[in-house]
Amino acid sequence: MWNGYHLLGIENLSEDQIQRILDTAESYCDHTIPLKDHQLKLQGKTVMALFIEASTRTRISFELAAKGLGAHFLSFNSSFSSFTKGESLLDTIKNLEALNVQMIILRHPSEGAPHFLASHTKMSIVNAGDGMHGHPTQALLDAFIIRRKKGRLDGLTVAICGDILHSRVARSDAMLLSRMGVRVRLCGPRNLLPKKADRLGPHIEIYDNLTSAIQGADVIMMLRVQAERIQDQAVLSLQDYGRAFCLTPFHLQHAKPDVIVMHPGPVQFGVELDREVIHGPHSVILEQTKAGIGVRMAVLAMVADARKEMSLLSVH
Repeated sequence: MWNGYHLLGIENLSEDQIQRILDTAESYCDHTIPLKDHQLKLQGKTVMALFIEASTRTRISFELAAKGLGAHFLSFNSSFSSFTKGESLLDTIKNLEALNVQMIILRHPSEGAPHFLASHTKMSIVNAGDGMHGHPTQALLDAFIIRRKKGRLDGLTVAICGDILHSRVARSDAMLLSRMGVRVRLCGPRNLLPKKADRLGPHIEIYDNLTSAIQGADVIMMLRVQAERIQDQAVLSLQDYGRAFCLTPFHLQHAKPDVIVMHPGPVQFGVELDREVIHGPHSVILEQTKAGIGVRMAVLAMVADARKEMSLLSVH
């Protein structure tokens, strides 16, 4: 189930729901759904992006997705809000609810913030990233790109390399992909790797060597170092990290010839990716950015459908 009419995490989605989101995203990205039909999906509804952490790609793609479905879109700027006067997040949500906002797209530095709000509001909550916990729409987007480029998910080998320990993208991607039959390899320095990966799902292996991790890989996903989440800065030297874990054309020789290279952004050149790789034929990073609109349209549309279905059930 959707946890009511919310999207809070990958763990709340069934395999069938994941497939339906990806299929719907295909239709939006390929423009096979008539414009007049999808513009009615959120017509007359108000959707607000409430981002307490900075974002470019995610916030803009959600805005374009909501507007593409006919919604009135508002963007909440916490720097100029009553947050600066001491108002709590819950009080803010209650006031937005009173203003007849129907859906909140939330990014928050605290793990579990979307789940907490979902239990205290009648609005739909879509998790756009909560601390180190999860980033479900990014995982759906990444799965979409992999399936679109490779034709399938089941049986592929995907190496996710970087700061795994502090990355909500790594956690959500590993959880989704492993459930869909992907062999997931998590790679990074030992102090930036989780102690146990089996909690995220089956078919997950841990590596601390980049060349070994990408050996025979179908997909390489590079992640940035989450410097803002590393409390002990003594463990972090970006120069040393780059020497050991920056993906270069040399490394690609160890992957499959048709390997694709992904990154959710923003990219730190020379730390995670060599410029020759990011601008080379294996990179699908800009395709990830572009597809973000269609995937998030699919998510918002299905949340809206779930909300409508629950409303009908409550009437009967």
